[in-house]
Amino acid sequence: QDKLEFSMGPENETAVIEFILEGFPELDPRLQVFFSRVLLLMYLTTVMGNATIIFLVCVDHHLQTPMYFFISNLAFLEIWFTSSTSIKLFVMLSSGQNTLSLSSCFAQNYFYFALGCTEFILLVVMSFDRYVAICQPLLYAAIMKPQLCVHLVVVAWVLSFALLSYRLLLLSELSFCGSKIPHFLCDNSPLFKLSCSDTSLLWKIDSAFLSCVVLGSLCLTLAFYSCILFCVLHLPAASGRKKALTTCSSHLITLSIAYGSCIALYTCPAEDVSLRTNRIVALLNTVLYPFLNPFIYSLRNRSVILALSKFIARARTKL
Repeated sequence: QDKLEFSMGPENETAVIEFILEGFPELDPRLQVFFSRVLLLMYLTTVMGNATIIFLVCVDHHLQTPMYFFISNLAFLEIWFTSSTSIKLFVMLSSGQNTLSLSSCFAQNYFYFALGCTEFILLVVMSFDRYVAICQPLLYAAIMKPQLCVHLVVVAWVLSFALLSYRLLLLSELSFCGSKIPHFLCDNSPLFKLSCSDTSLLWKIDSAFLSCVVLGSLCLTLAFYSCILFCVLHLPAASGRKKALTTCSSHLITLSIAYGSCIALYTCPAEDVSLRTNRIVALLNTVLYPFLNPFIYSLRNRSVILALSKFIARARTKL
């Protein structure tokens, strides 16, 4: 390698000072270049789509409602979530620069899980907002006040980043005997397997915490959507039922990708998931899901399309 991977620590022990992300070594070099271009296109589309949603919510007062406030927060989160992994993956595939320092690896691991936990809490909040809007429409304005919306979002961000801070402390205490990570990100399973230290405590804490967050938020989200579907099926107008069911079904498709990938990766025993399967499922979670979110939650919405059309029309008149 171009850089030193090891240094001599105290008592003549060899300490790893950087990791090598193997990515997708089974792919042909030309296929890796093609994959990198597809990844770049999806990443730029994800960032532009989510940034457009945030911008429209800020400038159009018709979109300044609790639902779009939560959606804009989700859009902001998705930009950072996909950036935490996609940029490094693109660099690896396009230029072959696959080294990562310990601190960068730990930081990627921390932000990947902290942002993921924040997203699951936001999904619960968004499903609660839709439940109140559809099942309790007369009480919606009284319940979903601006102060409550801000508090819910702040709690989602602060709680996730504060609770996940234990990872940085425990990861910094580990020593590593190997430097090659058979993945495109510093994920738990391949990272822990390289450690010379006892990782049993970290495995147990992670398994309990992630299972609680993923399965707990999934149960709450499904409970709210079940109530929504029950209310929708009792709507008098057939057109209203069809529109609501179409919206709910598209939401549930994206939720199945997010929750399905996380359950497969983090609530199943690590030895039951092959490395190739791990990488493919992680791609769904870090690339495909953020790519689909702007289209599912906003860019198919008539109000968002109208706001975008009005902004483009105003921009043209000023030119």
